[in-house]
Amino acid sequence: MTEDLPPLSLYVHLPWCVKKCPYCDFNSHTGLMIPEQAYLAQLKQDLLADMIFTKGRALRSIFFGGGTPSLMSIAFYQNLLDFVTRHLEITKDTEITLEANPGTTEADKFKGYRDAGINRLSLGVQSFQPDFLETLGRIHSGSDAVRAVDQAKRAGFDNINLDLMHGLPGQDVTAALSDLKQAIALAPTHLSWYQLTIEQNTEFYRNPPVLPEDDALWEIQQAGLTLLQQHQFQQYEVSAFSLPGRQARHNLNYWEFGDYLGIGAGAHGKVTVLQEGKPSPLRYRKTRMPKDYLNATYNLQPQPSLRIGEEITDPDDLPFEFMMNALRLKEGVPENLYPQRTGLPLEDLQPILAKLRAQGLLRQDRLATTDKGLLFLNDVLSYFSD
Repeated sequence: MTEDLPPLSLYVHLPWCVKKCPYCDFNSHTGLMIPEQAYLAQLKQDLLADMIFTKGRALRSIFFGGGTPSLMSIAFYQNLLDFVTRHLEITKDTEITLEANPGTTEADKFKGYRDAGINRLSLGVQSFQPDFLETLGRIHSGSDAVRAVDQAKRAGFDNINLDLMHGLPGQDVTAALSDLKQAIALAPTHLSWYQLTIEQNTEFYRNPPVLPEDDALWEIQQAGLTLLQQHQFQQYEVSAFSLPGRQARHNLNYWEFGDYLGIGAGAHGKVTVLQEGKPSPLRYRKTRMPKDYLNATYNLQPQPSLRIGEEITDPDDLPFEFMMNALRLKEGVPENLYPQRTGLPLEDLQPILAKLRAQGLLRQDRLATTDKGLLFLNDVLSYFSD
């Protein structure tokens, strides 16, 4: 029954960028000639094939991620959202987010996106300072970011996230707080403030920059948390901060182990299916390279689809997968969510939970870390991976 299933979201991947950033390990590809109409047509077929997983549920959220989704035209989003609305239920509470690069936006585009039904923007600022922006390979300036926020507000957006990095090469606490203060001054409703990490398959991995020492990173983190709290930004996840009531509904659905369809080149999805009468997460991904995705034909049997790598999550892996998401949330989740979303009894985890609670790492009343546990989250999670 629908009420027994998790909330459902939709992720749409737009894989094109003007320039590949040296820290980025996302599925993004440079190219000025974007086959917009062909990609739109394939996204529609992709969504139709995934409709078997919706089970009559309304969409809690839609997220257009990338790449750089703001490279696509207004007409692209009008057409796609009209198609989604005809096939899935969207309510007045459905959060619809578009990621945008401040170097690819303009006032008319923002107004068009808002008119198309997009009601939340996530702007990839990363820094306002020219030296750091150059190091990060960004194509925008600090003034571009300020202008983009102003344009978005004038276009009617009242729910805006700013992505901001800290722990950048050569950055000290003063420089990190300068970025954070400028972001707060723009009055967004949400801030994603996260530490730069070096990922495989990136330019920074091949040619590593010199990052601040651990003591400096700790000082930046503590000073930033204090500043955010002073301005009423509540930390509700490891690197997510919002004004009251403005948490990202789409990301909350990930962390609360909800379901999400993933369409587009390289998109991932997680949906709940029944196995022996119990809910079980099925994960899948889509063909990664844009040219392969565009050229893919739909198999006739057993189901027309671009899904590859479909597999039911092994029950032995579910405790770690669930906790890896849920314990990122500052308030965690209620205990009854674990059996609801995994089909596994919480009793099986009681010895581990008791041990972590005895060490002061987990709260007694729910599946949530203490402040100490959040600082040592990787150590906490390691208990669930054996």
